[in-house]
Amino acid sequence: MRYRTLGNSDLQVSEIALGSWLTYSGGVEADVIQACTEAAFDAGINFFDTANVYGRGAAEAAWGEILSSHPRHSYILATKVWGQMSDDPADQGLSPQQINKQIDASLARLKTDYVDVYYAHRFDPSVPIEDTIEAFQKVVEQGKVRYLGFSEWTIEQIQAAIDIAGPDLFAISQPQYSMLWQAPEAELFPLTAANAISNAVWSPLAQGMLTGKYKPGQPLPEGSRFASDTMSGPSVLVYNEANLEAVQRLVPVAKQAGMSLATLALAWILRRSEVATAITGASRPEQVHANTEVSDAQLSEDLLEAVDRALGDAPVTEPRIAAHAQTGVKHR
Repeated sequence: MRYRTLGNSDLQVSEIALGSWLTYSGGVEADVIQACTEAAFDAGINFFDTANVYGRGAAEAAWGEILSSHPRHSYILATKVWGQMSDDPADQGLSPQQINKQIDASLARLKTDYVDVYYAHRFDPSVPIEDTIEAFQKVVEQGKVRYLGFSEWTIEQIQAAIDIAGPDLFAISQPQYSMLWQAPEAELFPLTAANAISNAVWSPLAQGMLTGKYKPGQPLPEGSRFASDTMSGPSVLVYNEANLEAVQRLVPVAKQAGMSLATLALAWILRRSEVATAITGASRPEQVHANTEVSDAQLSEDLLEAVDRALGDAPVTEPRIAAHAQTGVKHR
């Protein structure tokens, strides 16, 4: 396993991270989560990504039981705040009250005194951005959080925060990024690079599309992620016939390179210096180990050109506001 420095922090994170979005928020049994997590440690993964809203605390609680048996210095832990945490629609957002409430609840579920990274899971335009920034800075000052990040903020929102608090406010961004969703390359990556902010990308395998298991013109596999009613926003936008056909064109490219399609897709992401880690999910230990094979992968210029030819015009390359994104910036 190779490691990269996370933005302006002193953290060295594994190029592959283990995430807990769909699988560990109620999708698999506790013994499976345990097995996958231990497989991650065995493979050299040290970065674990979760969120308070995943199963409304279920994913955090599951990892709290498992990770607490490991020395705290042996892993880097990230969680998030923003999503609705109860049936009360007011129980969400990035107000100071909500941030203070949710960080304490997350730490209790995770059985730790601090998290290494605390993300704004999305932007909250209903709260003055100055209030959100001050609340995040306070939890850092209190020692509950080491570094701050954001996920799926617009360029304007990121710049507004930097203008107020400076480039050292954030160490990490978490965008969707894959062969089929290349939009961050246009504006986000240049902005984060200019401000020493790393990217930990989600959905690097396009929710399983880049494993080749979804076929053009065929029904969705039973139990697959795209067959789930939890899929929404940009995840759904990548599922279309053009992308399915592009993926099938990538299969022989990967085979000729002597690697699996998933390994090729992960190596393609990690070719970018702006990316510190790719967040992968796993419901079986062997999937964890398969994802870490990327650390041995090398991509030649000829191979990258073959990938581009196979993808054609399929990928999303222009910045888009996802259906779930909150636009605008409110000031005091």
